Amino acid sequence: MKNVLSWIFVVFLMVSLFNSCLNNSVKKEIRQQKDFISRLRQLYSSGDASKWPKPVLDPESIPSFSEIGHLPDIRFPGDNPYSAEKELLGKTLFFDPRLSKSNQIACASCHDPELAWCDNRTFSFGHDRQLGTRNAMSILNAAYAGELFWDGRAGSLEEQSQMPIEDIKEMGEHIDIAAGKIAKIKGYEILFEKAFGDKTVNKDRISKAIAVFERTVKSARSKFDEFIDGKSEAYTDDELMGLHLFRTKAQCINCHNSGYFSNSRFENIGTALLGEKGEDPGRYLTTKKTEDAGKFRVPGLREVSRTGPYFHNGSMADLSEVIRFYSNGNPEHSQKRSTVFEGTVLHSEKSGMVRMLELSPQEIYRLEAFLRTLSSKPQKTDMPELPR
Repeated sequence: MKNVLSWIFVVFLMVSLFNSCLNNSVKKEIRQQKDFISRLRQLYSSGDASKWPKPVLDPESIPSFSEIGHLPDIRFPGDNPYSAEKELLGKTLFFDPRLSKSNQIACASCHDPELAWCDNRTFSFGHDRQLGTRNAMSILNAAYAGELFWDGRAGSLEEQSQMPIEDIKEMGEHIDIAAGKIAKIKGYEILFEKAFGDKTVNKDRISKAIAVFERTVKSARSKFDEFIDGKSEAYTDDELMGLHLFRTKAQCINCHNSGYFSNSRFENIGTALLGEKGEDPGRYLTTKKTEDAGKFRVPGLREVSRTGPYFHNGSMADLSEVIRFYSNGNPEHSQKRSTVFEGTVLHSEKSGMVRMLELSPQEIYRLEAFLRTLSSKPQKTDMPELPR
């Protein structure tokens, strides 16, 4: 009996000692984690990006890399300077459905200010209820984009503003006919005169006015902007760790950098589906360079929580799905990498930057929490009175 009691006592002591060691180890780990988060909070909210931890970058991303931060001031081109009068004219035209063949579809039909300047649809409806073939990108912060549309077919907002008007699946009108209709509306005379010095209406002035307005559609300050400017308590621990993951392990910053959160380049993430239903050669359609098959413009991430669904084909509905897609490295099927398009053999070569990351569920949650801090509070947009 004494031996049994002795063994019980020994076991009790060993279990107690083990639990004590385990508790001390857990406490030490928690303390180290808290110290690490506290240090990151101090660095990222210092107001000095040079103090931030070094980002983890792939060699191919370095030439175009620019650290994330605030949106810079908007720049207007020398041949289309800003004026309040031109902005008002452009805004009025943006909301005027008379630019379309049916007189029912305006630019704002697919770029609704109450829906973060997009329409939150997979594909938008256009003339005669035709469905588009690509997801309508938000025009928020379009001033910072280099080439416009998913395939970069427009080199400026002035070029871009005419294309939807003439697209047979969108507004379906010839730009000269659209300009002629606007010229016949007497109420527009004073707007054109104030914007350009006389009452002349033509397609060039229409595109310039709309482009000026579109450049003014800019994100307000977000929680991210407040945090990096020194408001250290603005971020939760999860949001802070999401920011750190974005710049390090998850390597989102390879492509989504600068204050616009885009490198303004075209990348292949393996979503072209070549040889399958819904195939889209991407930038190849613009450049006719076979190496551009499957490449699409890297969108900016500001307001990303409000501008879904995502990718050029609107194939993903929520941010966590997108993050899991990248975490898994998009294991595209080999049969979806090639096609014969208009007599040319095209191969889609996915970027080496898209590879298995093996993010944990907690890391995915934290990344999404951070991405949501890039959205600002929705701003009310007053609808212009259409001229008669």
